Amino acid sequence: MSREPEPVNAMDPQQIKTLIDAMAASDLAEMEYSQDGWTLRLVRHESASTSPTPDALRTSVGAPRRAAAARPTAAPAHAEATSAAELHAPLFGVVHLGPAPGEPPFVAVGQAVKSGQTLCVIEAMKVFNEVRAERDATLQAVLVTSGQEVEAGQALMRFA
Repeated sequence: MSREPEPVNAMDPQQIKTLIDAMAASDLAEMEYSQDGWTLRLVRHESASTSPTPDALRTSVGAPRRAAAARPTAAPAHAEATSAAELHAPLFGVVHLGPAPGEPPFVAVGQAVKSGQTLCVIEAMKVFNEVRAERDATLQAVLVTSGQEVEAGQALMRFA
């Protein structure tokens, strides 16, 4: 009798995307995650400029070492606006508007924010990614609630 090979449990593609998004939103140079005999290793390679970009990420997944290239589409953790007046989620995860439950939010409607100021945090795979203001502005509206699951690219806040 011949033995049929046991099915190999692959990592969930959504979980891989979440890890890629978390890496793209951070300043980590390298990240490795193992689950069920599989290992996902993300390495950020420096481009010709001095700052890494999400396109500079290389992904390799291995059970017995298999490699696959991937180009993540996630934006950096900074407030990137497709519309000059909106803040969009840089990655999929759970948004937190304050530093901890029961504490006041990072920013309030009507408040002036400075470039680089933390506006919210997005939790993805137990990693907390700060989302910061790209420019000085005044918060006009908060479009999500704390604890809400958000998609990459979803509008989070509107500025005047």
